[in-house]
Amino acid sequence: MYKEIKNRIESPTPPFFKKLQKGGLILIAVGTAIMSAPVAIPLAIVNLGGYILTAGTIITAVSQVAKEDK
Repeated sequence: MYKEIKNRIESPTPPFFKKLQKGGLILIAVGTAIMSAPVAIPLAIVNLGGYILTAGTIITAVSQVAKEDK
């Protein structure tokens, strides 16, 4: 099982998933910026930042292990 995961991580990522990965990284950046803002923001917006951060992390991780079928 671990060998398959390692194989998936090391194999080339398809172009569609590369785009998803970049989008996920952008979501991570936005979520982090909201969560670490030095000004007082409403709790609902801080919670939204946490959800955006989580979604970006999941999208990036799933996109990383996608591989092309031969």
